[in-house]
Amino acid sequence: MPVIESVFESAVERQPALRPVASSAAPGRGLLPVVPALRGVLPEGGLRRGTAVSVAGGDAGLLLALAAGVRETDGWAAAVGLPDLGLAAAAGYGLDLRRLLVADDPGPHWAEVVSVLAGAVELIMLRPDGPVPPNLAARLAAVLRRSGCVLLVAGPWPGAGLRLGVRSGRWFGLGDGHGQLTGRQVEVVAEGRGSAVRGRAARLWLPDAHGAVRAVEETVGAGTVDVVGEDAVAGPGTGLDRMAVV
Repeated sequence: MPVIESVFESAVERQPALRPVASSAAPGRGLLPVVPALRGVLPEGGLRRGTAVSVAGGDAGLLLALAAGVRETDGWAAAVGLPDLGLAAAAGYGLDLRRLLVADDPGPHWAEVVSVLAGAVELIMLRPDGPVPPNLAARLAAVLRRSGCVLLVAGPWPGAGLRLGVRSGRWFGLGDGHGQLTGRQVEVVAEGRGSAVRGRAARLWLPDAHGAVRAVEETVGAGTVDVVGEDAVAGPGTGLDRMAVV
C-alpha cells in the first residue's frame, strides 16, 4: 500500500542500514528499558516486549517518556497517526530522532502500517483513527508477540495488559499574568493485569525545565497552576490573578 511504501522509503533515505530488530530480542520475552523515573511506577520496571500498553487520554508527555527508553538499546521507534507529535519535545525526552520513523496520517491503513513496522522497530507509538475492534486488537497482539515489539497506544486498547495515565498535573512558570511555562508536575498511575493488578503511582516532572522526565524531589513554591483534566485552579499560595487554563 502507498502509505506503507512511503514509510519505508523515508526510512531508507534517513538510514540505509535499517534492519529488523526482532531477531535480536526474543519475541514476547524480556523488558524494554524505560527512563529511571518511570521504573518505579511500572510493575516490572520496564515495558514487557511483545505487548500493548494503553496511555489513557493519550497524554503526549507520558507517551514520549515511555518511549524514550528505547535509546538505551540503540533501537528504532516509530510514531503512527500522531501528526501533532512535537519532534523537539521527543528529543527533549531522550528519543533519538535519527532512529524515529514517522507515519503522520496512515488513515484506515494504520493497522497494516503497525503490522509491517513491528518487524523493524522495537517500539511503536500509535493513535488509531477510531475505536479498535477487539478482533483487530487480537490479530495485532499476535504480531506483537511474534516480533517482540512494544505498542504504546494513545487511548484505550482492547486487552491491554498495562494501562497508564496522568491523574493530575500542575504547570510551573506563570507569574502575574505573564511568564513562560517551565515544567509540569504530574501524578502518573499504572494498573493492569497479572503483576500489574495492584495500581502504582508516582509524582514526576513531565517535563522538567530542561524537557526531561524525572521524579519530583521537592515542593516548589508559588507561581503554579493546578490542572486536572481541562480544568485549572490556582495552586497553593496563588491568587485568582494567577489563574490560567493551559
